[in-house]
Amino acid sequence: MITGKDWLVTDDGQCRVGEAISQTQNLTHPYRLYRFLTDLEDVLEQISDDYLRLQAICPLVRRLLDGSSWLQIALLEPDSETGWAVQTLYDEPFFPLTVQLVAWAPGAVSPIHNHASWGLVALLSGQEKNTFWQRSPNAKFPNKIKTAGDILLASGDILCFMPDAIHHVEAIGDEPTISFNIYGETDYDRRFEFNQIQGTAENF
Repeated sequence: MITGKDWLVTDDGQCRVGEAISQTQNLTHPYRLYRFLTDLEDVLEQISDDYLRLQAICPLVRRLLDGSSWLQIALLEPDSETGWAVQTLYDEPFFPLTVQLVAWAPGAVSPIHNHASWGLVALLSGQEKNTFWQRSPNAKFPNKIKTAGDILLASGDILCFMPDAIHHVEAIGDEPTISFNIYGETDYDRRFEFNQIQGTAENF
């Protein structure tokens, strides 16, 4: 059974921990991806607030991780040149949902970015340091940011983030990190890569 902590990153980079809820009912039958997607669609239709959506989605993800052993043995290797790889499990045109497996090579570091959508990352293996940022604009640098904190995710931890949360990821340790990621509909006009030294933000 997968256990761990549930985390939420707010739009201003504050990270809060909550109680992990394990979905142990009805595990005599696998909680298959198509059932998970159906339940997820119900949440999206019934709940419009991103914060409340994430609260409802987290237990579904835990149930999926508990009931779908194939996620634990999925083979995804980071690209030797880029240091990362993505395997899309679900992405349907005109439906605001993307489900992926993501792998990071040890030591790989992402750009500082937001997602411009709600999102969830469930770590399946390895360790991943997430550093959070918040906007700190001034007259000269309207896109200036400053650090707001960091956490180390271990296998079984779930990180939820609001659309304007800013972070970057670093794979820690000697083995690749593998995560199960879900994203809502991205507003690409508001998705940015940030440069904390130059105080700039460019579409990402």
